[in-house]
Amino acid sequence: MFDIGWSELLVIGVVALIVIGPKDLPKALSTMGKWVARARGMAREFQNSVDDMVRQAELDELREQVQKARNFNLQDELEKSIDPDGEVRKTLVVEDFTTPATGTQAKPEDKPASPAADVSGEEVADLASAATPLPAPPAAEPVAETVAAPTEPTKDKTP
Repeated sequence: MFDIGWSELLVIGVVALIVIGPKDLPKALSTMGKWVARARGMAREFQNSVDDMVRQAELDELREQVQKARNFNLQDELEKSIDPDGEVRKTLVVEDFTTPATGTQAKPEDKPASPAADVSGEEVADLASAATPLPAPPAAEPVAETVAAPTEPTKDKTP
């Protein structure tokens, strides 16, 4: 610990014997032993408190990891990894064709760049008039229901 050799320890012992004296030397060594024991106890207590703080910090990290695992949303993570820009979702969105058109025309930059966009209004009207309507389904025949006539309960005639 202090790298003190035997010769250095002997010199310290001789100086202590001369300074303290042979009568008080055992009492001084006992007092010094108590101080060393207290210093070791304080060092051990400090080490234990540091270890407790480290364990507490690790527990806090584990609590945070458990909380993240509880709040993990698999569907959102899959959507982020599969479609980060949202392009697939935009292409799969079903437009609402049940509401009537408002009559506003799209600006030229808003028109889609597809071959169907080049069809004029007259061609659409011709296509609509050329379409043949589907025949109406045949009417269902009524099913005759058979209803059983109610029967009267029979009376037992026992002699």
